[in-house]
Amino acid sequence: MSDDPSPLAFPDDFVWGTATAAHQIEGGNWNNDWWRFEHTPGSGTREPSGDACDSWNRWEADADIVSDLGLGSYRFSIEWSRIEPEDGLWSTASLDHYARQCDGLRERGIDPVVTFHHFTTPRWLADRGGWESDEAVERFATFCQRAGAHLGPDRVSRACTINEPNIVALIGWGIGAFPPGKADTGLAGEVGDRFAVAHRRAVEALREALPGVPVGLTLSMAEWTAVGDTDDEREAAQGRIERNRHLMEDRFLAATEGDDFIGVQTYSRSRWGPGGLLGPEEGVASLAMGYEYWPQALETTIRRAWDRTGGAMPVVVTENGIGTDDDAQRISFVRAALEGVWRCLDDGIDVAGYTYWSLLDNFEWAFGYGPRFGLIDVDRSTFDRNPKPSARWYGEVARANALPPT
Repeated sequence: MSDDPSPLAFPDDFVWGTATAAHQIEGGNWNNDWWRFEHTPGSGTREPSGDACDSWNRWEADADIVSDLGLGSYRFSIEWSRIEPEDGLWSTASLDHYARQCDGLRERGIDPVVTFHHFTTPRWLADRGGWESDEAVERFATFCQRAGAHLGPDRVSRACTINEPNIVALIGWGIGAFPPGKADTGLAGEVGDRFAVAHRRAVEALREALPGVPVGLTLSMAEWTAVGDTDDEREAAQGRIERNRHLMEDRFLAATEGDDFIGVQTYSRSRWGPGGLLGPEEGVASLAMGYEYWPQALETTIRRAWDRTGGAMPVVVTENGIGTDDDAQRISFVRAALEGVWRCLDDGIDVAGYTYWSLLDNFEWAFGYGPRFGLIDVDRSTFDRNPKPSARWYGEVARANALPPT
């Protein structure tokens, strides 16, 4: 498609956006499990989040940037540990802050897409077992209902329940690189199942609190590739893929039945041999997070999400992007990914929008401030925001609602 001299036009109602998460940009989120994990010796986190991008105070500047780029949506998360800093203690001031943020986006013509859990859990709940306990399911549903009702349906354009529950379960309880830092695959499976239940309860709560607002799950997905020198080896690799893909994707896709959309979040592919997970293929560029430069994975995952959910709901690309210091590489990556989105649309798949991760260079969890996913550079001392060439390029794509020819 990239050889076609004419632009690739997107549907008139296609929504272009960008995304962030509270802990990664706000700064000072000391009351959650992630802040404590960052400051725990031996956790493996490269550096603490600290002031992050100071977006708690500078959210209006961020909203202005989204508006200046001509984007139609901004996905961000609300920080549970600010809103309910202690069990049953609700901060009206924090809820009002997020309400003002939604209002400010609306005033700028931007759809607020609100995520209710993006990797962080209040300390008080983590201290009582966190997501190892069924209590977390009910407390999260209560949080969604309370926070959603305060924001109200006129402020929220789309509600995302839990960001990448598969990643939180795997890395927090299976690998130990996220809080609580455990390495127990059986426990990771149990936590994943609990997240699936929590999503369903959150959907119920948010539909009550936000009538008429589309509600869905955002899921980390990958292109899964079987590698082997013989048919038997490839068959064995494919068997490993099926088992692991059930744990990482299929059980969560099954939990979206009845939702209003499925959020697909894709960055690369996952290569498997008969003996297990493989590293990057020789000759394929490896990026700052350790995975391959593989923009075509987005098309694969959109098609898979559409097929697995029976085409029952729109697909929204709620995250896609690249951590790189090479901004020309960022443009090439997004172009290739968007060509895949266009092919999906051309085949009749209902893709409602594309969201680039991330608006800002921010705190990338255990990797600290090393990987740079942002369209906007953030000075670590002054917090000054400086758009990169990729920001201008992406804004031009959004304004044209079309991918220009190369």
